[in-house]
Order: sequence, then structure tokens, then C-alpha cells
Amino acid sequence: MTSMSTGYDLSTTTYSPDGRVFQVEYASKAVENSGTAIGIKVKDGIVFGVEKIILSKMLVEGSNKRIASIDRHVGFAFAGLMADARQLVNKAREEARSYKNMYDEPVPARTLNERMSQYMQQHTLYGSVRPFGCSILLGVYDKKGPHLYMIEPSGVSYGYFGVAIGKARQAAKTEIEKLNLSNLTAREALVEVARIIHSVHDPIKDKDFELELSWLCEESGRKHQVVPKDLLVDAEERAKAIIEAQEQ
Repeated sequence: MTSMSTGYDLSTTTYSPDGRVFQVEYASKAVENSGTAIGIKVKDGIVFGVEKIILSKMLVEGSNKRIASIDRHVGFAFAGLMADARQLVNKAREEARSYKNMYDEPVPARTLNERMSQYMQQHTLYGSVRPFGCSILLGVYDKKGPHLYMIEPSGVSYGYFGVAIGKARQAAKTEIEKLNLSNLTAREALVEVARIIHSVHDPIKDKDFELELSWLCEESGRKHQVVPKDLLVDAEERAKAIIEAQEQ
């Protein structure tokens, strides 16, 4: 008799006999079915890249963004259910605003990470709620420099130099591990992130996608900003040229 057949997946308040919480695992599965999102911390900041799958040819370009600004010094990228992620974006903005009002300074990376992790973990404790079906990449540039975190649907969070979530996370992770992140600048990292996103995308199995790039670095004034269109286009062209040269 399996844990699934005996109803242990009906609530987040119930453990299976082997110590699993199936609702949390289902939430993680929603992340795995989403487009790939990448975050890397380089010597002068953080770069985010997202493979936003185009579900319909009728969608307006630039709509349903999977990268969001939380505060001037904080950026989010996410994979999974977009509606769930929007609620987390609103919660993070609320936490950043609350900290600013209370202490009259921008929220530190560690504080925001802990508060968001706790909020997501709370949604795995009660039968009246369900886990968020998304994972988030949190980038912050505070007094101590750039910080990159990944928070899972379970509420578990880790600090990273480079991380990938979504459908092709394992292949993307392998490519990230090949990079010398400590010597890369944010501008150079744009090409590498674009290259990784394009190389892990499967044009046969997956639909077309739109590449989203943002950065939080010295060049952006330590503010989270969407990468200018001309830099994004240039990064994509150079990334495709590198991939073509490797395939020859």
C-alpha cells in the first residue's frame, strides 16, 4: 500500500509513514514544470535571467514578467505558478516597506530572506492553506555587498553564488558551475546567462520563449533594473553565436 493511495497527500498537516509531506512535493513539481530561471552573483553584482515560455502567439511582448523589483536594491526572479509568485512579490514589498518605515533604512538581505522564508514555511503548516507553487530567487545589494538566495516552496532557503530553478535547472546548474564567477563582471555575465538559457531550452519539446534579463550591480547604480533592450539584444546575439560555434 503506497502513501499516495492511503490519503496522505490530502493535507499539509499530515505526514506519510516515510516522513514526507506530499503537498510540498507537489508544489515543487509545479516549479519543475516551469521555464528555467537563473541567478548568478559576480564580482560587481547580480544578474537574473528567465526563460519565459510563450503560451500563446497572441500575448503582448513583455507581458507576464517573471522578474520583479521589490525595492530599489532588491530584485526577484521566480519559476512556478505566476499567481502565487505575485502574492510573494507583494509580501516582499510589504516587508521592505515596513522595515524602511520602522528603521529608516533599506531592508538587509538576511532579514528579508528570513522573513520571506518564514512566510512560505507558514503555508506548509495549516490545513486551511496550501504551499506556494513557486520558488523564488532573491537578489539584494546592501551595505555588505550583493547577496543571492533561493527559497523553495517548503520555506527552506540557501545562499548561492549561482543557482537555477525550473524545468532545465540541472543542465543550467552544470553550465553555471563552469563559470569563473569571481572574475566576471555583470555586463559579461549577461552573455553567459543568455547563453545558458538558450542552450538548455529544448526547441523540440518546448514552445518558443522570451528571454528576460535584469541586473543589480555597480553599472545599474546598485539598483535592480531590467537590462536595457539594446544590451539584451546584443547579449542574445553573442550567446547564439557562441552556441553555434560550439556546435560546429
